[in-house]
Amino acid sequence: METMDILKIVLPALIVFLTAYLLIDKLLRNEERRRNFELRKVSSSTITPIRLRAYERLMLVLERTTPSTLIVSVAKPQMTNIELQTELLSSIRQEFSHNASQQIYVSNEIWIGIRGTQESLLRLVNTCASKCNPSNSASELAELIIQVYGATEQTPTEMAIELLKKEVRQFF
Repeated sequence: METMDILKIVLPALIVFLTAYLLIDKLLRNEERRRNFELRKVSSSTITPIRLRAYERLMLVLERTTPSTLIVSVAKPQMTNIELQTELLSSIRQEFSHNASQQIYVSNEIWIGIRGTQESLLRLVNTCASKCNPSNSASELAELIIQVYGATEQTPTEMAIELLKKEVRQFF
């Protein structure tokens, strides 16, 4: 057999092999894309409700820790400033720590906003408490906290709520 005869046999076989290889490769890639899409679809239908519940819980934390709501739920008659300060700090820390696991379902931006809100509230309580006599009535501290918080143009709580709402709107 001559070289020409070998080329006449090998060249068409090589073309058929390359064509088959390319077609099978394309078919496998399409199948992989389809499986990934199906997996994302199933995963999304499972994760979305969980994520929405996480957003709801974080919204509740933000609402519960606004100073006016928090003071009403924590303050008791005959409390002193130092007792109110202690209770407020404890409640703020507790509310946020009970919901720390929600961070895996929200963006880093949201979680940073949530943590910033907590830190801001703790700082507000401590700053206001430092301006009050520890043994005076808790109403003095409560009024000062509400006054300072109300004077803030856009509170960290409001900013975190806006971030939450913005992220939830992306689902719809």
